[in-house]
Amino acid sequence: MLTLNDDQRLLMDSARVAAALHSPVSEYRRLREPQSEGFSREFWAYCGEMGWSGVLVPEAHGGADFGVVGAGLVAREMARTLTLSPFLSTAVLAATALADGGSEAQQQTWLPRIASAQAILALVHEGATTAHRAGAGFRLDGEAHFALDARAADALIVSAVIEDAPALFLVEADALGVTRQTRILVDGRRVASVRFDGVEVAETAQLPGRGKTLERTLDVGRAVLAASLCGVAEEAFRRTLDYLKQRRQFDRRIGSFQALQHRAALAHIAVENAWSATLQALQSLETHAASAAFDVAVAKSKASRAAQDVAAECLQMHGGIGMTDAFDIGLYLKRARVEATLLGDAAFHADRVATMLGY
Repeated sequence: MLTLNDDQRLLMDSARVAAALHSPVSEYRRLREPQSEGFSREFWAYCGEMGWSGVLVPEAHGGADFGVVGAGLVAREMARTLTLSPFLSTAVLAATALADGGSEAQQQTWLPRIASAQAILALVHEGATTAHRAGAGFRLDGEAHFALDARAADALIVSAVIEDAPALFLVEADALGVTRQTRILVDGRRVASVRFDGVEVAETAQLPGRGKTLERTLDVGRAVLAASLCGVAEEAFRRTLDYLKQRRQFDRRIGSFQALQHRAALAHIAVENAWSATLQALQSLETHAASAAFDVAVAKSKASRAAQDVAAECLQMHGGIGMTDAFDIGLYLKRARVEATLLGDAAFHADRVATMLGY
């Protein structure tokens, strides 16, 4: 059922209030500047206090274990204020990889630290990294790109290939042979290119879950990103409705113009459709439904298109002032453009849907 239970509604409402109070858009404007680290460590610590950093961490390891739906709800509310934080990289991607496929020792070491927001981890998977047997362990070589929060990470979860088979390794971020080059995306988010030059890791660094863990981890990340995109679109639309009710032209509020009413109605429909698809994907992942991968592909494709289209439409309805950096609406379009691309854009996931349907 595409509904939320009472606990989930309480989580959503508390996250909305807390994000507005502790991570407003004005804070985002400060954190996106080049001299900033790209996120607030104070707010990340607050995420630990609220239990958000441990939303996907089992209770046995100190987490809230609120499930994938809970993670999506938190991400959706953070997106309304354009919050910059390691939530996706650490609380979602890293926590999922470790909880689903990590060894007992890896889980005991890192999951409590994630749950309490005492650590930042990054998933490094977009590139070509290989692993070869070397003595009692492995040697990693290669390079990967667009690793979220990798520059600030304490450890990296690295996707590598061993004899044509996928594997995951837990690597200390400051290990000998690891180099990171940071880039700032258009929405202020920090990503890094990570290079591995003969990085030696122990046998115990490998995650037992291997490639199957990576696929589920990516799908959880995609569903949470879809929820974040819905939050971006919803907030951009809400702000635009307020603007249409206030802005006057020809002695009338522009919201009374029928053409703008029709455009607003279409934007509202797009937002609602995207959230319905996203909630379906979150629930499918939480219940390990057979359709989960399909539902995630539908949600990420639909949310990516909807967020970009709605944010662009909202900017247009603001007129020329919406193009200026002094007005917030343009910031939502930038966020939508970035998140629509992360972990596969709309076309990538539409192709996944077609493949699963046999086309």
